[in-house]
Amino acid sequence: MTGAIDILFEDDDILVVDKPAGMIVHPAPGHPDGTLVDALLAHCPQMRGVGSVERSGVVHRLDQETSGVMVFAKTERAMRALRRDFEDHVSVRKTYLAVLHGAPEPRVGTLETLIGRKPWDPKRMAVVERDGKRAVTHWTTLQRKGALALVEFTIETGRTHQIRVHAAHLGHPVVGDALYGDAAKDRRLAPPPTRHLLHAVQLSFNHPVTHRPLTFTAAPPEDIVYARSR
Repeated sequence: MTGAIDILFEDDDILVVDKPAGMIVHPAPGHPDGTLVDALLAHCPQMRGVGSVERSGVVHRLDQETSGVMVFAKTERAMRALRRDFEDHVSVRKTYLAVLHGAPEPRVGTLETLIGRKPWDPKRMAVVERDGKRAVTHWTTLQRKGALALVEFTIETGRTHQIRVHAAHLGHPVVGDALYGDAAKDRRLAPPPTRHLLHAVQLSFNHPVTHRPLTFTAAPPEDIVYARSR
């Protein structure tokens, strides 16, 4: 454990952590410090500047409110290999849990669309007909409790807000999602969500140096699993 950061695995080349909800991954305008990268650099100063000074060690990202498994590169050699693998989407498998308003039909399915930015709101992504990037999301509904559903998502691509956009496109947005969700339904929940309920539960990839297949799992926090007891 590094401060509030749970380190799941570390060797000479990589760090795998369970990112807490609410923590920004790397410094950005308006958030110059207090980030996950800052916490990891305090633990592993040699990671500074790997990839870039601003995003030291960052291979991939999770939204501020999304919790769960992330891998960081501690060396340039590891960074190059991991970025290549994450970009080609062949050896990397990302699995998420989300609490949705209602359950997609059928219980198991796949959605393939283009995702691009809304021209009038650059903070929002959307399913578009053209000028977007291919996005493939698979889902399995694990459990339904009242008006909520616990759904597992695996993604073949890593587009910005992909699961949140696709869930909303299916008509079942992520609970607590301020950008793509249903605020009226969120307000009727007890307890009300304090973030969008999305958790990166498992990450599989090949070690960048040994090439050994690795899989890491982060147990979902209470706000993700509370739907099971409703």
